Amino acid sequence: MNDQDEKTRVTEVVEPALLETTSAAECVVVIYTTEPALLGKRFVLDQSPIRLGRGGDSHIVLEGDSVSRRHAHLDRRLGTWFVVDDQSTNGTYVNEGQVEGELQLENGDRIKVGPTILKFLSGADAEAKYHEEIYRMTIIDGLTQVHNKRYLIEALDRDVLRARRHGRELSVLMFDIDHFKNVNDRYGHLAGDHVLRELARVVSERTRRDEVFARYGGEEFALILPETSLEGARQLAENLRQRIEDHEFGFQGEIIPVTMSMGGATLVGDMNGQDLITAADAKLYEAKHQGRNRVAV
Repeated sequence: MNDQDEKTRVTEVVEPALLETTSAAECVVVIYTTEPALLGKRFVLDQSPIRLGRGGDSHIVLEGDSVSRRHAHLDRRLGTWFVVDDQSTNGTYVNEGQVEGELQLENGDRIKVGPTILKFLSGADAEAKYHEEIYRMTIIDGLTQVHNKRYLIEALDRDVLRARRHGRELSVLMFDIDHFKNVNDRYGHLAGDHVLRELARVVSERTRRDEVFARYGGEEFALILPETSLEGARQLAENLRQRIEDHEFGFQGEIIPVTMSMGGATLVGDMNGQDLITAADAKLYEAKHQGRNRVAV
């Protein structure tokens, strides 16, 4: 066959996370990782055991200094899946709790191995749950389970338009953890992840339905406060700052002291959403320069 006779080959390009199309009932999906190529990948549980670890003989190979060569495995017994810790150095976690030996998995459980979090999906509608999880990853931060920066920006733009249309107040708080690098350096990155998750949980308990709380990036968070004056934002910020200072952040027998600095701004003039974030962020850095563990608005 010469070049003129050769037929054209058509190759369909598919995103890696969507390549698998099996109808198997159980799988785990990577919802948080330091490896970009792994995010969103689905691993079908079509054999038992399924081994997780840094070693090349693992079914699911995960990188990271806190991952053991043979870290854990998933084991199916009588129609039920268990996660078993293989005496890993840094432990295996399910829904933020450390696995002591083994633990039976329920649909939606989050399995943390080193810096990676996998979500267990089971049931007749596992395929639909998988696609729903892929969508959630576009708006939810996998580590803290609060909204991400993308969702925050979109929500803030809507709230700015609504505030202007109805002549209502709108404020934003920006805050981050003081000396967070020291937490990672002294207690390890797993402890740092725990602090981020726990801080998000404490703040979420104080967040109202119409407010948007999000992880802005790294150790920085943001809170959109519709119909809230600057003084109202300051009072809330001070309440949250005190809650975090008083909260006991315990991880693997260690109590980690945590404080945060906060900055706030309110919508004035022709400011847009990004202007509001920039103003609040400037106040956050003012609070840090004034000594940290304080509020500036």
